[in-house]
Amino acid sequence: MQIAREAPLKYTLEPSNHPYLSGAWTPLHEEVTVDALEVIEGEVPLDIDGIYLRNTENPVHKPLGRHHPFDGDAMIHQVSISGGKVSYRNRFVRTHCFTEEQIAGQSLWGGLMDPPGTSKRPGFGAHGGLKDTGSTDIVVHAGVAYATFYQCGEAWMLDPVTLENLGKAPWGPLDGVSAHPKVDEETGELMFFNYGVHAPYMHYGVVDRRGKLVHYIPIPLPGPRLPHDMAITKNWSILNDMPLFWDAEALARDIHAARLHDGLPTRFALIPRHGQPEDIRWFEAEPTYVLHWTNAYEVGDEVVLEGYHQSCPMPEPIAEFGRYAHMMAYVDEHSFQCRLHRWRFNLKTGETREERLSDRIVEFGMINPDYAMKKSRYVWSTTSKPGWFLFNGYCRQDTETGEEQVYELPKGVYASESPVVPRKDAMSEDDAYLVTFLIDENKGTSEFAILDAGDVTKGPICRLALPHKISSGVHSTWVERGMLG
Repeated sequence: MQIAREAPLKYTLEPSNHPYLSGAWTPLHEEVTVDALEVIEGEVPLDIDGIYLRNTENPVHKPLGRHHPFDGDAMIHQVSISGGKVSYRNRFVRTHCFTEEQIAGQSLWGGLMDPPGTSKRPGFGAHGGLKDTGSTDIVVHAGVAYATFYQCGEAWMLDPVTLENLGKAPWGPLDGVSAHPKVDEETGELMFFNYGVHAPYMHYGVVDRRGKLVHYIPIPLPGPRLPHDMAITKNWSILNDMPLFWDAEALARDIHAARLHDGLPTRFALIPRHGQPEDIRWFEAEPTYVLHWTNAYEVGDEVVLEGYHQSCPMPEPIAEFGRYAHMMAYVDEHSFQCRLHRWRFNLKTGETREERLSDRIVEFGMINPDYAMKKSRYVWSTTSKPGWFLFNGYCRQDTETGEEQVYELPKGVYASESPVVPRKDAMSEDDAYLVTFLIDENKGTSEFAILDAGDVTKGPICRLALPHKISSGVHSTWVERGMLG
């Protein structure tokens, strides 16, 4: 294993007992390139050829105030697999804010939990003084990887092969780009949305296969909202207006405090991919909040949407964590009780039907990408450690039969969001692999691992050693080598 190290960065962060600055969330500041990872168990399948990218949270400087796990600077980890050979590299995303703080040698922006006036500079994103970290999602479109921020940042470009930083997306509008753009591999289009505190409160856009913004329209809402994800089908884009959003009185004081607004339904906006505001079809459903959708598709007169319904969007603080009681509850899947759910929108009658697909608390699911925007059967979700934002296993859920396969990692070992990689000449939807990073707190190490998507109960079928222990984070993606351009 030959390791090439990048020049060290300026950092002022000190060791901490903060729950999201220690343990599996201990920030990593080292950037390296490794030409060949060492196999420590199993064999690397020869029918995998592509790149796994994962976004993680790695604050570089001492916080100005309180720290939230989503305040960290974005670091992208990449594993490239081809012909049984596996390489690795990781790089920070050089957003404007990251660069400014490197120059200053200190934090310049407050975080999600800090009061107004904490930041020393205006924010670059669409939400006041918040720092645009680009640390939420990572997607690949038209041969470019985009690191995005859930509070509508500028969408930061990287070369998915070298991780060279390429600057902000030239097509990004002034109101920013939210965390979860969706790519249609058939048309080459990327769909995105943003949201803010000024009317019309939401916009929707389409970027073509050449990276040009070709469609951008307002989505009028009754007021500021807090959507997180969107979904697409062959003909429709699906946006949402949910009853969990900022408190109006607090927002008037520039305090971004979310609460559940009793009496309001969940609303879904179905818009033709290149439609206008007057083409929107609105559907109502039971009140909830949803962070992530898994798939959407069309069946006859219905548009079907699947994702993780929350039974308790505003959970009670977890008292045992003391000063961190609120923060721990708000990032704990067991507190807000998210479960796989299905919504059916009837385009003829305007009615919505809902059904619970599982009673198991799961989130951060993936499907076989060959079945995106088509009727799919399986979802590969992550399970989580109660009280924490840490993935401790995998669950393959059969949405037709309700059957579930579960693999729980050894105590003290934590997973990453795990994309599905179809086998070459696959014979079925679950004829595939899962790819993931593992953080082993028992040994202080990290690994890259591959699982059999057809039977996750076997655990990793292949494990390779990483050169350092990575920090936990949020989203990831897989891209076949043929899609890299």
